[in-house]
Amino acid sequence: MPRFISPNRLVVLLLLPALAGCCTPAGKRFMGDPREPYPRPAPPRIGDIVHLPTGIPVTPGQMLAVVRDARIVYVGETHDNPASHRLELDILKGLAEARPGRVALGMEMFVRSQQPVLDKWVAGELDEKGFLKESRWFDNWKMDFDYYRDLLNFVRERRIPIIALNAEKSRIAAVTRKPPDRLPAAEREALPELDLSDPYQRGMVAAVYGGHIQGEMQLEGFVRAQTLWDETMAESVARFLASPAGEGMQMLVVAGGYHVTYGFGIPRRVFRRLPASYVIVGGQEIDVPPEKEDQLMDIKLPLFPMVPYDFQVFYRYESLPRPSLRLGVTMEPTPNGRGLLVGSVASGSNAERAGLKQGDLLLSMDGEPLAESIDLIYAVKRKKEGDRGVLQVERQGKNLTVEVVFLAGVGKSPAKQ
Repeated sequence: MPRFISPNRLVVLLLLPALAGCCTPAGKRFMGDPREPYPRPAPPRIGDIVHLPTGIPVTPGQMLAVVRDARIVYVGETHDNPASHRLELDILKGLAEARPGRVALGMEMFVRSQQPVLDKWVAGELDEKGFLKESRWFDNWKMDFDYYRDLLNFVRERRIPIIALNAEKSRIAAVTRKPPDRLPAAEREALPELDLSDPYQRGMVAAVYGGHIQGEMQLEGFVRAQTLWDETMAESVARFLASPAGEGMQMLVVAGGYHVTYGFGIPRRVFRRLPASYVIVGGQEIDVPPEKEDQLMDIKLPLFPMVPYDFQVFYRYESLPRPSLRLGVTMEPTPNGRGLLVGSVASGSNAERAGLKQGDLLLSMDGEPLAESIDLIYAVKRKKEGDRGVLQVERQGKNLTVEVVFLAGVGKSPAKQ
């Protein structure tokens, strides 16, 4: 969770009149900080958990005892922190133990059109590579699958339904460009009910995207996009829980922290559709190693008049235990599905050290045919630092065997392998 400090951006200050209705009466001030009504007597330590409305420290077991009683449990994650994903898994295990067969997992990471793939995964009809291929994981979510593997393996082992929550990218793009009333009728009718009047949502968007907003019209587009994200996910949650499949079910919802923190993103919009008990859990990184410092977003949020979470967990900003490995090429499949054509080779990369060149056709790796980008991506992801891989390559009509030694630190984009 990014560190919050007082706002100083002009665009945020201009929004303060809109928030006036949420302020205390004239001449009066808050007693204490509404975001932390009971300040901690000492700085938090890694592993601490605090119930923010009361300021009372709790154990993981005590927190679980509370969240088990809620119909919906929201966990705001830091996408690239393994500690955040362990928290999600621990909570899901606790819920599944208390209510076997009566728990579902809602995930921001999947759009609704991917629901059939999720159903097949839970049913055990796909192996990991097949799941990544059919869900187009590296195209749609782009995060390293290692962050989510344990969570997704657990739901498959326990046959816990996964509900795709998010909106299609094309729909987000359309609403970013134009207000709903200017969209074609078919697109407009496919949208969920949108509440664009929430002042806190507007203040959040202005702060998070402040450095990228070049005017009021662009701000409005960002607000519409964020609102559509949250409303679509809220509609997905409420629709499932109100359906016959969701009757009597409890749901764990995992989404980025800004979708659930302070409650006005997904939680409030779910409650508007389906009044039900809920608990919000979030984390804060208090130990940030040097290699992760550039990942922190220095966001200056407005002073919202409510606690960010019911329970706040303090942890380290961790990296994945295994370094990310890349071949170091851009590539695209050939029209006939016979190999991957190398578009470029990164300087100093594993590919360059192995002698690969632009225009090479990669036919197989370690004996496995390469027909789609995922075939190479998945093969490389299974390597550990120092491992070797054998590529069969066609270059100017000649077949070559190329051995690659995989070292860490090459490339950043999932499209580059």
